[in-house]
Amino acid sequence: MTAHAKPLHSDALDWAARFTSLAASAKDPRLQAFYQAGAMAIDTPLEQVPLLALDVETTGLDANQHAIVSLGLLPFNLKRIRCGDALYWVVKPASELSSESVTFHHITHSDIQHAPRLEQIIDELLIAMAGKVMVVHYRTLERSFLDQALRQQLGEGLQFPVIDTMQLEANLHRQPNWWQRLLQRTPTSIRLADSRLRYNLPQYQAHHALTDALATAELLQAQVATHHSDDTPVGALWS
Repeated sequence: MTAHAKPLHSDALDWAARFTSLAASAKDPRLQAFYQAGAMAIDTPLEQVPLLALDVETTGLDANQHAIVSLGLLPFNLKRIRCGDALYWVVKPASELSSESVTFHHITHSDIQHAPRLEQIIDELLIAMAGKVMVVHYRTLERSFLDQALRQQLGEGLQFPVIDTMQLEANLHRQPNWWQRLLQRTPTSIRLADSRLRYNLPQYQAHHALTDALATAELLQAQVATHHSDDTPVGALWS
């Protein structure tokens, strides 16, 4: 392991063991197949990990009241982003579009009029996610909305390993302590666009699921190159 490869902590999650347990307890055959595909060993170097950037756009921020309206998936590794294998869906949400959400992600009522329901893409979604480590910017959103969506459609939630680029930035730029606040030092923004600027990455249109997935994949590549190492164990960064 190189000098700045982050070591594993004793409390790091062993997703391979968790998937074995989940495969045995899952009822839906699609979820069984997803978990049976397994997860990477906790000590696998990042350079050997199949990564999948994931972004969802939603009708709001509460997974119990709002719904997914689009999803973007983009497979990559530390050296290459496979844009030709990207997947993108606009889906018809169970909850109504609001004027605020339309302004946010620019998906309108006409866009979803003939779009599939989420249940119609679940098979393809789970196949694309199987065996991968998800990479997101703010894991709470993607995890909660996908978990809730599958609970509604399959009667069971969804668990999966995630590397959260927002959390990696938060670890580097802690909120100011009382002394820094006294000196009126403002917190460093860890939003996706602002985080990318610190690595001299280009600006993209925000709040398009596939573009944000690409932005997140590039951000992780830059974070690892700058602060970690290709041989950092995946268990040191995932949750």
